[in-house]
Amino acid sequence: MSFKGYAGKILYVDLSRGKYWTQNIREDLIKAYVGGSGLAAYLLWNLVNESTHPLSPENPLIVATGPTTGTLAPSSGRFTLVSKSPLTGIWAESHAGGFLGPQLKYAGYDVLVITGRSDKPVSIIIDDDDVQFYDSTSLWGLNTRDTVNEIKGRLGKDYHVMCIGPAGERLVKFSSVMVDYYRAFGRTGLGAVMGSKRLKAVAIRGTKDVEVYDPGKYVEILDEILWINKEGPWALPAQLSLGRYGTPCLVTAMNAIGRLPTKNHWTGFWEEADKISGEALLRYRVARGSCFSCMIMCKHVTKVDSGKYEGAISGGPEYESVVALGSNLLISNIEAIIYMNSLCNLYGLDTISTGKVISFIFECYEKGLVTKDELGGLEALWGNEEAAIELIKMIAERRGIGDILAEGVRKAAEAIGRDSWKYALHVKGLEVSAQDPRAHKSVGCTWAISVRGADHLRSLTTVDELGYREIAAERFGADKVNDVCDRLTEKYKGLIVKDQEDLFALVDSLILCKYGTMWPPMYYFDFIAKILPPLTGIKEFGDVKYLRLTAERIANLKRCFNLREGVGRESETLPSRFTDEPMPTGPSKGHTCNLDPMLREYYEYRGWDYATGLPYEDTLIRLGLDYVAIELKKRYKLPRSFDG
Repeated sequence: MSFKGYAGKILYVDLSRGKYWTQNIREDLIKAYVGGSGLAAYLLWNLVNESTHPLSPENPLIVATGPTTGTLAPSSGRFTLVSKSPLTGIWAESHAGGFLGPQLKYAGYDVLVITGRSDKPVSIIIDDDDVQFYDSTSLWGLNTRDTVNEIKGRLGKDYHVMCIGPAGERLVKFSSVMVDYYRAFGRTGLGAVMGSKRLKAVAIRGTKDVEVYDPGKYVEILDEILWINKEGPWALPAQLSLGRYGTPCLVTAMNAIGRLPTKNHWTGFWEEADKISGEALLRYRVARGSCFSCMIMCKHVTKVDSGKYEGAISGGPEYESVVALGSNLLISNIEAIIYMNSLCNLYGLDTISTGKVISFIFECYEKGLVTKDELGGLEALWGNEEAAIELIKMIAERRGIGDILAEGVRKAAEAIGRDSWKYALHVKGLEVSAQDPRAHKSVGCTWAISVRGADHLRSLTTVDELGYREIAAERFGADKVNDVCDRLTEKYKGLIVKDQEDLFALVDSLILCKYGTMWPPMYYFDFIAKILPPLTGIKEFGDVKYLRLTAERIANLKRCFNLREGVGRESETLPSRFTDEPMPTGPSKGHTCNLDPMLREYYEYRGWDYATGLPYEDTLIRLGLDYVAIELKKRYKLPRSFDG
């Protein structure tokens, strides 16, 4: 490959045949999709169709890196996992940090594509050009920590490992894939995809180099970034909050604006929030670490040294986990939250979905929709940490009511029936994350349009939430600042969600961490145009207009993937809790989320037909997605032209 910054190869593994092979990446695909999430979208589109079952051997598991991976770019330790989701049946994408992504690149591969199903439990061992299949029958049933310990003990500590726990083996639909103990591919149930393939783990060690097109210029840019992070205008807030407390620093800030999900999102304000804050967690911190090439060092390890939960050790817990297992359940015992987070990691469970299915059953119990007998004798009362802990175990083991909850809230509500659907908070089948669109209106648009469901990491905006007026004026115009920066109005929220979705599509293709683009908002399209050309030698990547078009292409391709699955406009709704129930307490009291004007605006900026949710054919052609238009026209009558 003439381009730099890439290994230039895809490694394919077929577990059914026990075979592997490599394929060179076409340079036109690099220019069109950059890498990471974008390239994975192209591959998944071509490797599956609407009849591919998520738990079938044919459904691929795609592990992808980007051009910045392994090159010392800021916060470039993340990598992505892409497939068709067993939880939602549509686009599945999750990201994790640490060091395994760079190791895949150093082994000589930008992407790993795994298909098939092994006859017995197996792990894939990658050591540069050497790929081996390791009988993992003895590892099946182990938790994720013991699995990593066993593999590192046999291969060496310089291997990095991603694996599943018992939840993934039992095909829990929101099971996670854990990376080196504490990093998680949490969302969309990718652990179940691994479990269906009888793939226990992937271990990687790489020793090759990643070439840079213009090392002198690239180092000059890295030095500038180093200054921005250490001494620039965004350095101090990042160091004082994310660096000191990790992501749980957000608990206090979100509670202050009435956006802290509490009691299954009944309200956004909790009087006991200080008990689960970053400050509260700091007392339990025993280590602080970083992902590859990151100065923020927001990764904390906490441990309980005494009492009921003595010995519990956990990565984080992160903000989303603290909320899902804390305020969401009215549990204020931070030691119980650390323990529950640890349990989820050991079993291999997404903490967000786990917390939300438990809060769902808590509310069903409160409303008399399920009985104590149906719950196996549990009293699912708000604040009952013992019941929450037992439910985590029941879900991971698919025992009793846990077998129903293991399918996610959408399926659980269908199984329980009655009025339980009212308390099953999801979009497109993915349980809602730790935001509230009544207190932060653009969140409603973000959840509705996100391709993997109720998702905050494909387009969450912060200019409105945090009031970055100067940045808003620069990006969207001075005449829009007042409305853009008002988190409690729906005006211009379709615009900023579309803009952020495009930015994140590009960031997830490079791949960079969202901190730096979401908060603090240091990096934008102009930054990407600055760093990519000296890294890759691709001149087009230095053109902001070209990058924006590329970002739109990636975002549209993912959306069209869902359309091909038959999931479109009708799925872009919110649970009635957010649209019909005014916020009952706190700083955002009285607010609901009016989704329609935001969606209408978003569709207009996207070049999609509002009535049908379908892209105009001209839009797809403009983006170079002619092959997508051909496929969609087999199912839909695409509107012809867009003159917006």
